[in-house]
Amino acid sequence: MTPLTLAEVEALARAAHEGQTDKAGRPYAEHLAAVAEGVRARGGDADQIAAAWLHDSVEDDALTRERLAAAALTPRTKAIVDALTKRPGETPEAYARRILATPGAPLVKEADLAHNADPDRLAVLDGPTRRRLTEKYARMRALLGQGPGRERGPERTG
Repeated sequence: MTPLTLAEVEALARAAHEGQTDKAGRPYAEHLAAVAEGVRARGGDADQIAAAWLHDSVEDDALTRERLAAAALTPRTKAIVDALTKRPGETPEAYARRILATPGAPLVKEADLAHNADPDRLAVLDGPTRRRLTEKYARMRALLGQGPGRERGPERTG
């Protein structure tokens, strides 16, 4: 089976998240595009960029695990998406360990956290939500060894 092109993965992700919005009410596809661009800018490869487009698809119930498993994606892309899919009841520590253990996943999560923690995005949220998310993203960066400021650090493919 020939893997989907990046344009086809983007179309799949946009269709799967159609109508979904982020916490600020913006179309969710904007976040997906920003994460994919962040991965590309950090030197990520096609598998990582494809995973960036799909990184929240299972967790957000936009795609089922079965549909993702059957999709014409490389095993590496599927592994990265699976690593980035938080399980119900999973601790942040267990989630971070799985990401760190999956080649290619840390870079995608770095791009995801960078966009999530963007001050302009956070500024439109109410104070309590902004504080909660800022703390959540900082904790995950710490668990992944991605300290403050890492979101714009040197390019890596790890």
